[in-house]
Amino acid sequence: MVRLYHRVKARIATMPFGLSIGSLAVLVTAVAVAYRYEGTTRDTGPCRAIPGDSSWPTGDTWAALNATLGGKLIASMPIAAPCHTTLFGQANAVFNPDECATLRDHWFFPETHLASSSSPMAYAFSNNSCNPFLAPAAPCTIGSLAVYTINATGTADFQHAVRFAKRHNVRLVIRNTGHDYLGKSTGAHSLTVWARHMKAMSVINYHDKTYTGLALKVGAGVEVIEAYRYASSQGLVVVGGNCPTVALAGGFTQGGGHGPLASRYGLSADQVLEWELVTGIGEVVTVSATRNSDLFWALRGGGGGTFGIVSSLTVKAFPDTRTSVASVTLLNNGTNTDSVYSAVASFIRDTLPSLVDAGAFVVWIAAPFGFMIAPAIAPGLSSAELDDLMRPMTLGLEKLGLEFQYSSAQYPTFLSSYEALQETATWNVSDYNVGSRLIPRELATQRTENLVEALRYIASQTLMSGVSYNLARGNISAETVAVNPYIRSSLFSVTVGTPIDYTDWPLTKIAQDKLTHDLLPSLEKLTPGGAVYLNEADFQQPDFQQAIYGDNYGKLRDIKKKYDPHDVFYARTAVGSDEWAENSNGRLCKVRG
Repeated sequence: MVRLYHRVKARIATMPFGLSIGSLAVLVTAVAVAYRYEGTTRDTGPCRAIPGDSSWPTGDTWAALNATLGGKLIASMPIAAPCHTTLFGQANAVFNPDECATLRDHWFFPETHLASSSSPMAYAFSNNSCNPFLAPAAPCTIGSLAVYTINATGTADFQHAVRFAKRHNVRLVIRNTGHDYLGKSTGAHSLTVWARHMKAMSVINYHDKTYTGLALKVGAGVEVIEAYRYASSQGLVVVGGNCPTVALAGGFTQGGGHGPLASRYGLSADQVLEWELVTGIGEVVTVSATRNSDLFWALRGGGGGTFGIVSSLTVKAFPDTRTSVASVTLLNNGTNTDSVYSAVASFIRDTLPSLVDAGAFVVWIAAPFGFMIAPAIAPGLSSAELDDLMRPMTLGLEKLGLEFQYSSAQYPTFLSSYEALQETATWNVSDYNVGSRLIPRELATQRTENLVEALRYIASQTLMSGVSYNLARGNISAETVAVNPYIRSSLFSVTVGTPIDYTDWPLTKIAQDKLTHDLLPSLEKLTPGGAVYLNEADFQQPDFQQAIYGDNYGKLRDIKKKYDPHDVFYARTAVGSDEWAENSNGRLCKVRG
């Protein structure tokens, strides 16, 4: 064992990790992997290699990859390492209670995790391996983190990653900001490609057979708020998401992408004009309506992490416009519950359709504490026009004798309205298990009482939100994109969250199972043959192929086989993932196909 330590230490000391997170991190990770897997050499068979296998790359091989990349290889270090007295089974030199206390205070905010090349961000996919909320004596291990990550700056880095993973039978993970409720951006025993720092942006004049006009081209790592601000500086808007730190070109758009401008222009996937990416055979391709059109279709809603590694995205840009917002707060005091849900029913049936038909995007929340609209955002409308659309609801609340708070405001640009909302928004992550169900307009308006009964059942136990839109206004044919067509007939997507308990891993699993087997089924019973929104799906979703992708799944699988014939790319619930399984120690193995 001592000889092993010195052999690894000597090898790592020669590696030019120019962009690594520190020599100590590199050393302890490599040594820990060696300690953990010594003596487990085996033939991998239909499985991906893991540390300890004879086929796992040697230290010299990793060093050669790092040299080829110009020092962009990062050895994973759990961000909660300062919270534990041991790290990878050894005494922990970075243990620091003060740093740990600061980390805990900021743990639930995306910014805490964005700077990490390996943080799962979503606790369910951490394997509880290095938990900052456990006692210092609790072990801190590499768990489900990648072994190494490439801090990519261009397509050449992507190509090196694909070729290396294929040559050495190593699991490859695509990571951008890390936002992903389904655990696609992390994976045990993997090499990860990290695209976060690819931040180029430009406005271009685009022309092809489908569109002529202004467009925004963004690098893979550009976040929604960065795209919004850059577009606004040019007098433009682009269709992005609610959360400012989600990457526009990543799984957000590749999974469909709804957001504040959806009722005016459609989904983010509907706006795509061009992708640049590296395929599973390491080829750099440009895809559009006229080039590699099958892959162009697949990437527009067929899910991220499985067809290729996107380096850039070009989307339609539209003239900026005034934007109004409105909010409602209605508290459940324990004696007015029936009246609250009577108001919810009236809102869904009588007010919500008119709002989204006028171009508003409405996020509403139901929970044990009551009901909120937070917010209704209406690009192109004045606050007076938005007030008129909201009036049926506010009058209904008054007639029911309910106390409520209502406010509205008008802003000169979309960005100014969005940034005003950010001042009061708390974009937490990592504190809920998440799943969703799409609710057809017909169900919402014609069988409202049945729907509200199910919503009340869920909201009496946990938090849920309704993300509401009218996608017909985008004038997009459902056949031109891979998004499940079911979303086009939906009035809203119900997103349900069950709380995570960081001090009780089994209890968190129970909460996840309640979501899968109790709460979401109450909506599934009302929507037989229905669907879920890909980006907020339950990673345990039964029959995910149909529920997420609908009848598009077979065509998507054929396209994946064409551009990724060796199955280099795998991600949970992604197209083709049903042919693989992770065993108890995280090893990825082929099970069919």
